[in-house]
Amino acid sequence: MSRDQASQHTQTNIMTTAIESSAVLGKTRELCQAIVDQPEFQQLRASIDAFLADEDARSLYQSVMEKGNELQQKQRMGMELPIEEISAFENQRASLFGNPVARSFLEAQQQMHEVQSSVTKWVTKTFEIGRVPTEEDLAGCGCSSGCGCH
Repeated sequence: MSRDQASQHTQTNIMTTAIESSAVLGKTRELCQAIVDQPEFQQLRASIDAFLADEDARSLYQSVMEKGNELQQKQRMGMELPIEEISAFENQRASLFGNPVARSFLEAQQQMHEVQSSVTKWVTKTFEIGRVPTEEDLAGCGCSSGCGCH
């Protein structure tokens, strides 16, 4: 390892250690606790746990995901997708959404993803602009500002 690499490695370790032992970690834990304490979060977790306990719903979900991935792979390879395979996939997908446990799981998964995206957006914007963002800072198109949309 060169001297510059060693210095950079040391600086990275110092920054990592400082963050891990600093107020940032404490506030991160507080944020995590605030998320977990939300009644909506508890409902989402209940939907996920119900799905995990339902072997039929899990099997149906896995089957739909595998078939969807298989069709996407064929499409990426330029293969023509037989109408029968598409119809079979659409029927499986309809069955998945017709299963109340699976549907609740998918909705919970989407809502959790939205919360995660929102938190990530706020933190990312903080790093980009060097301060706590305002609602206006976040109201743009979601790009990194170079498009002139804000």
